[in-house]
Amino acid sequence: MQEKLLEVKNLKTYFRTERGEVTAVDGVSFTVHAGETVGVVGESGCGKSVSAESILRLLDESSTRYDGEILYQGKNLLHFSLKEMRDIRGNDISMIFQDPMSSLNPVYTVGNQIVESIILHQNCSKKEAYEKAVEMLRLTGIPSPEKRVHEYPHELSGGMRQRVMIAMALSCQPRLLIADEPTTALDVTTQAQILDLINELKEEYNMGTIMITHDLGVVAEVCTRVVVMYLGQVIEEADVETLFQSPFHPYTLGLLKSIPQLTGNRLEKLHVIEGKVPTLHQVPKGCRFAPRCEFATDKCRAEMPELKEEASGHKVRCWNYQDVMKTGEDRYVGISS
Repeated sequence: MQEKLLEVKNLKTYFRTERGEVTAVDGVSFTVHAGETVGVVGESGCGKSVSAESILRLLDESSTRYDGEILYQGKNLLHFSLKEMRDIRGNDISMIFQDPMSSLNPVYTVGNQIVESIILHQNCSKKEAYEKAVEMLRLTGIPSPEKRVHEYPHELSGGMRQRVMIAMALSCQPRLLIADEPTTALDVTTQAQILDLINELKEEYNMGTIMITHDLGVVAEVCTRVVVMYLGQVIEEADVETLFQSPFHPYTLGLLKSIPQLTGNRLEKLHVIEGKVPTLHQVPKGCRFAPRCEFATDKCRAEMPELKEEASGHKVRCWNYQDVMKTGEDRYVGISS
């Protein structure tokens, strides 16, 4: 068994708003080992990015409150001072953000921004930092890195900016990488290149990786385990092959059935999960997915199910998961990873 890098235990993230305090992340727990990729999936508004930002404590703590434990190599990050967290960010734990154009500073060259991170965390000169920045750009597949290191973000394509973000995130060789929708708005070819790059660097540095995405194709390609979130909670967790072949939760089943298939009737409409994710001010009583669930009963609408391990390594938060399993076997053919 690989070293356990990160263990999130019953994490809760609260936001103070004009209408009162809301719970954006509600009791989330999962672990990440060295050398593995854990996928975190769900619709927009399910708490994926907030969970990731909570791990690094990137949220404004004047209006945010945390509870639970975030254990990095056995130490609770929620007990760290802001200075200690600055030493962790970018050095031990790095993050690739969704939108590189808004994450990169437009008035500094990409080289300066990578160098700043290296000098901040590594004991090296500015010349050595620039040499490492060029090498990281070369490693991420950017052509003519000696030239690109002096260019500004707006001079680069979307794929190149994303590679710059990856170079910056990996410049200090972190133990844990959090990738938040790293292929958003990229063409299919560039998406594949970015995913291959992250996978290669993960294996080279034996990093643990958290891959946040709504694209189940990405999950099938690069992840070893999957955490499915809905409205701030983990509702299912399993290894990737088990989840795709035998989903327990109706939400997971709905997501998988929504994937376009190469076989079957091409005139048939794609499956749609009716309704939408409620706001944090409108959290339903009982199971949070019940208002959209075809398997919901009165018990579902009245009582919140706990996240339980119902099979070896397979956890689910559902009262009727056995009915879902039977329906999945009858109506759904999973995608092998």
